[in-house]
Amino acid sequence: MRTYRDLFATPEFTPFFVAGAFQVAAQTVAGLALGSLVYASTGSPLLSALAMFGPSLAQVVGALTLLSAADRLPPRAALSGLAAFLAVATAVQATPGLPTAAALAVVLAQGVPAALGGGVRYGLLTDILAKDGYLLGRSVVNMSAGACQILGFALGGVLVAVTSPRGTLLLAAALYALSATVARLGLTRRPARAAGRPSLAATMRDNARLWASPPRRTVYLALWVPNGLIVGCEALFVPYDPAHAGLLYACAACGMLAGDTLVGRFVPPRLRARLGAPLRLLLAVPYLLFATGPALPLALIAAAVASTGFAASLLLQEQLLALTPDELSGHALGLHTAGMLTMQGVGALLAGALAETTSPRTAIALMAAVSVGVTVALAPGLRRAEHATGELAPR
Repeated sequence: MRTYRDLFATPEFTPFFVAGAFQVAAQTVAGLALGSLVYASTGSPLLSALAMFGPSLAQVVGALTLLSAADRLPPRAALSGLAAFLAVATAVQATPGLPTAAALAVVLAQGVPAALGGGVRYGLLTDILAKDGYLLGRSVVNMSAGACQILGFALGGVLVAVTSPRGTLLLAAALYALSATVARLGLTRRPARAAGRPSLAATMRDNARLWASPPRRTVYLALWVPNGLIVGCEALFVPYDPAHAGLLYACAACGMLAGDTLVGRFVPPRLRARLGAPLRLLLAVPYLLFATGPALPLALIAAAVASTGFAASLLLQEQLLALTPDELSGHALGLHTAGMLTMQGVGALLAGALAETTSPRTAIALMAAVSVGVTVALAPGLRRAEHATGELAPR
């Protein structure tokens, strides 16, 4: 599968794509609205970051307890049910007079089942597309996420300014409801990918099996840690420049969209391995400029350029699938998504804590420096993982 026409001609891909786009838009609008609401009421960068990225942090609980269900539940019912739950939870956050602590508790509650949603969603993608079409399909999904984030942050910023954060949260709840509807009506009813009942024991057993392989373990760390640290940088956009935070987020989303388009569609397979390390470094290096407190135009350029480096995760996911048995593909991708989002939550909290004791611009630069160090430290293990992937390919 080499072209976008082939991709959208595949049955079920279009409703899968649309349902995911609505969900990303809802998450983007809700995060900006709630982060702005909490920052306005508390003045705390840490609590603002927790409001925006708390669901990501809570995904570790779902990954440790629920993830065996990713291959053991009918995907249509799981995806539509999760989107409906998120719609209700977001509407609750819009309740007038809701205390900040209660709103943050709802944020954390949203993250636990979301870990399961990532496994179901991307496991279903491997069913809809052959494995050789996964990278192109996932790149288009990521491009859609980038476009929806651009529109979501722009729309959310306008709505927060013109109406209110609570009104914006209600719009996000409606978008979640649309996602649930498209998933329920547009996807085919499929049986579960794997037999057996989901359980805590099965989740722990499969997690241990995936983590026991050194090549897979290194790929997981490369997918999770540098990414999470840089999302910590992004979590400080609101305290760094409250008036232009939406614009900073939109430029970062533009960069991610450009990187996923380039790598997913135009880079030939023989060049992909060479791009991995430069993209992982590019993800962090531009944020070092924030130590100087750059003017807004330079900050916008730095955010856009850095976010093109998120395309490195496409190459790592392709490598992960090559190292994983088919019957664990949903679980493996769910573990990737849950771990990545958990580390993004950890990164957001760490960045917020640093900003409390230093300043937002200093914290952004420190997080970027640590990301560069982690990327360099993981490079030898990733080379060994690439070698292992090459040995598995002929089989």
